Amino acid sequence: VFYNVLFSPTGVGKTTLVQKACEALVSSGVGVEGFYTEEVREGGRRVGFDVVTVTGERGHLSRIRDVAGSSHGRREYTVGQYVVDLPSFENLALPLFRNVGSADGGGRKVFVIDEIGKMELFSQSFIRSVRQTLDSSSCTILGTIPIPKGKPLGLVEEVRGRRDVKVFMVSKENRNILLQDIIAALQNCLKQTT
Repeated sequence: VFYNVLFSPTGVGKTTLVQKACEALVSSGVGVEGFYTEEVREGGRRVGFDVVTVTGERGHLSRIRDVAGSSHGRREYTVGQYVVDLPSFENLALPLFRNVGSADGGGRKVFVIDEIGKMELFSQSFIRSVRQTLDSSSCTILGTIPIPKGKPLGLVEEVRGRRDVKVFMVSKENRNILLQDIIAALQNCLKQTT
């Protein structure tokens, strides 16, 4: 099994590429599961991020402090101005990993993990789930990882360094051209798993 990972700085368009690749795969009859992260804007300013399943379920990933409210005595995880809502993220994302490869025709499925980033890595259960999925999955994976600012992120470096991972470096200049390459790589992986 081979895995495809999009790698770029924040804000370049990894999630948009993932969404377009998923649409193309679904229209060609490939099953797609998993989640992506989406910016949340209010009045023109970004106030946080949501985790959104491929089927459209949505939950908070993070909000800026003045929008997040109180953590009610829970440990607070922050990235810059964003407070990470770990329970919301885990409640929506973790069950998706339990279903990977369990449905009929697991080999004709793509599992999306967007993204393996700083906010998501506060969850030890998420880290375990990603590792287990990479080590044992019967489906093709399309994931995204950021270029970390400052200290490298352990799991990001681990994923990037795997021999069974094909990394696409995404930039504003190449993001529109890369879509066909990503779809071709995913379809090639799907042929190898069936």
